[in-house]
Amino acid sequence: MSVKYGKFEMPQRIVAEQESAESNFARYIAEPFERGFGHTIGNSLRRMMLSSLEAPAIISLRLEGVPHEYMAIEGIAEDMTNIILNFKGALLRKLPTDEAPNSRDTRIITNVIEVTQDDLDRNKGQYNVTLGDVVKEGNYDVVNPELHLFTVTKPLSKQIDLRISFGRGYVPSERHSVRDKSSDEILLDAAFSPVRLVNYYIENTRVGQDTDYDRLILEVTTDGRLTPSEALNFAVQIGLRHFEVFNEYNKYTLSFDENDREGDSDQDELMDKLTLGIDEIELSVRSANCLTGANIETLGELVCIPERKMLEFRNFGKKSLNEIKAKLHEMGLHLGMDLNRFGITPDNVKDKIKVGREEKKKKKEQKSEDHPK
Repeated sequence: MSVKYGKFEMPQRIVAEQESAESNFARYIAEPFERGFGHTIGNSLRRMMLSSLEAPAIISLRLEGVPHEYMAIEGIAEDMTNIILNFKGALLRKLPTDEAPNSRDTRIITNVIEVTQDDLDRNKGQYNVTLGDVVKEGNYDVVNPELHLFTVTKPLSKQIDLRISFGRGYVPSERHSVRDKSSDEILLDAAFSPVRLVNYYIENTRVGQDTDYDRLILEVTTDGRLTPSEALNFAVQIGLRHFEVFNEYNKYTLSFDENDREGDSDQDELMDKLTLGIDEIELSVRSANCLTGANIETLGELVCIPERKMLEFRNFGKKSLNEIKAKLHEMGLHLGMDLNRFGITPDNVKDKIKVGREEKKKKKEQKSEDHPK
């Protein structure tokens, strides 16, 4: 049996703002949500990203000739305790796949560090051993290969064994379950979570004449073992999997009223904005001239352009881009809008806006005739 429910306002797409391709920070904006759903969705995604995502981490270390962690090592400036603390900062990236069934198994990486007198002479008597020197196996990408591990002051040759495993959250050393542990293998606390910080904010947004809908702004910062988009995508799939458990109580199927009674007025309101000329909004002379130079005459033409393409225009810089984004945000618009549902594409936007301006002019003239002064 199907039970009919009223329409829920739902975002048509998510806008992603990322500082650079290599950035570990991204901001996601989704709107509109029904009032209260911004907090429901935002807080759920935040908790899952912070607690439920997996990544590889070093869980044990064995350094040849070092039986325990409370000792100094001849030829190495740092004691073993400090070396262990340095290893805890190691960041390794790997995405296990179904194609490699054993890709999540615990793996031991072995490497020999050899430092000769020539190496010391070339480095003024001190050789800095980094994570990139120790982890050279191709199964893992080293996110921070420049991480300092220890400083060698005398010629030496030592074997280093690292045990790497997958997990979630923060796991102290005493909770690791390690098979075939050697007597001189030192267990490490492991920070598996690849997400460092998640913030979300809720702002009011407009739907038709109502201004109390939710705009969700989600800010995600990772440590490089996952990208922000991967973290968000994995958290969403984890959440959907957990909701499936409750589907056994599905005695009724809900169908939702998709008739948009205010659709025509919303479309008219949007077209009123899109047909505005660049000279009709308050932009600085520099920004307006840049858009004119790029043959952009209306807001409709402007919002069809992706953000990354804007910076390709001549004399167009980051300051002008931020000004334009802020102005569009005030009007409930953004760069790279998908206007296909209104029949507007980047190829026909000039013609569509021209037709829209003519219709707007006719409506205005008709209104003047119907209501003469």
